[in-house]
Amino acid sequence: MCNSVKKLMNNQQMQLVQKGILSIGDKLPDFVKKAVVTTDNGIEITDINQGHASQQGKWTVLFWWPKDFTFVCPTEIIEFDNSNAAFAERNAVVIGASTDTEFVHLGWRQNHPGLANLTIPMLADTSKSLAEEMGILDCNEKVAYRATFIIDPKGIIQWVSAYPMNVGRNVSEVIRVLDALQTEELTGCGWTPGQQTVTAKLKEQNAG
Repeated sequence: MCNSVKKLMNNQQMQLVQKGILSIGDKLPDFVKKAVVTTDNGIEITDINQGHASQQGKWTVLFWWPKDFTFVCPTEIIEFDNSNAAFAERNAVVIGASTDTEFVHLGWRQNHPGLANLTIPMLADTSKSLAEEMGILDCNEKVAYRATFIIDPKGIIQWVSAYPMNVGRNVSEVIRVLDALQTEELTGCGWTPGQQTVTAKLKEQNAG
């Protein structure tokens, strides 16, 4: 292989290494993936793309877990599902994802009582291409990090978090951040709906 080709390949590899996890202001990559969903006819497999929520003018909450048939992951999936109505009230669609196949998702749902009646889709990034493009694919195990993205209706990432494999997330914090983002104002530490924003306080001070 000539040196120029080797140099090009090395540069591309370095770009991938340096890219890291997608962050605030980045666009959600285009994708079409299989997903396990609950319909009126029961549990089915369908296609989901990057516009699943944004085409409806909605926010997307995309959360990833490392592996099906594990122990921490179902506690998170169940809690996100229990909070699905709260996200819907905030004009947001929740999508769960891992690098397992759609058939593994299906088998897990059929064998785990807490997952049997999920109302959120379980996306299957079988090729690992989306996890890799989003910068959340563990280089050793080749599974997704425990990452969460809040994406606005224009398809732009507005918040991201990544947890170690052994630490579960706090879904209430995801909802709190979504609330804060949707104010489009400055919000102080620990702000929750009903509290005055920093923007409102500054306006009061300037008016006085």
